[in-house]
Amino acid sequence: MFKIVTKRVLNPTVVLMEIEAPQIAKKMKAGQFIILRINEYGERVPFTVEDTNTDRGTVTIVFQIVGKTTLELSRLNAGDSIQDFVGPLGQPTTLDGMKKVAVIGGGLGCAIAFPQAKHLFQSGVKVDIIAGFRSKEIVILEDEMKKASNRLLICTDDGTYGKKGFVTDALEAEIKAGAGYDHVIAIGPLPMMKFVSLLTKKYEIPTIVSMNPIMIDGTGMCGCCRVTVAGKTRFACVEGPDFDGHQIDFDEAIERMSTYKKEEKAALDHYCRLENISM
Repeated sequence: MFKIVTKRVLNPTVVLMEIEAPQIAKKMKAGQFIILRINEYGERVPFTVEDTNTDRGTVTIVFQIVGKTTLELSRLNAGDSIQDFVGPLGQPTTLDGMKKVAVIGGGLGCAIAFPQAKHLFQSGVKVDIIAGFRSKEIVILEDEMKKASNRLLICTDDGTYGKKGFVTDALEAEIKAGAGYDHVIAIGPLPMMKFVSLLTKKYEIPTIVSMNPIMIDGTGMCGCCRVTVAGKTRFACVEGPDFDGHQIDFDEAIERMSTYKKEEKAALDHYCRLENISM
């Protein structure tokens, strides 16, 4: 069992949890992920790690309440335990040789992009973080991102905080102003990563994206996490989750992510009725 040490509600649908897992904390690197199971009846769900603390022996995850499992997880508190917590899984992000990087985070993707930005910044790389949210009310990890970058630019779709517009608007403005990025790292919703990659391809800036396809076992056996990269099938759980954004078939990935939407909604609705929860 893995004890929940800290729980923070970042906004009405996003929760941060610090989990006691010293062996994983010792080996985890930026870009890798874990798979957890709440109890013996629970499903296996992958989560990218937001941070680690080797002194405390903890691993921090940030998740959005979107389905039955994440709702169940959000109802646990500090002192409770999780049945299974497995990792590190996947390949760490290749961050060597970078000098000035734009790290792009979209919504919850900011929590996933944070460890990459933090690692680069602590290594002496110049880092600009461009973080996008729908509105001010759902902005997360602002203080943490400020400490992990030379400059933080926040964008909101509705203009209620920071710059109004999309992260692609801010990124292109910085490029045109002579920011001189030698790499871009983009993590967030698939459409966001797609349009960031299309933009950086135009300016010939190498771009890393983190793919989050459907995943079950995390060892490459089930094949659910396949993505098409440069015309070839790759498995995100063992060969990723990071890939060259200019070679991803994003349209196929977006279509595959919607495969079980009806079933996911039905499972959540059934759980909410049983537990008398309003959503």
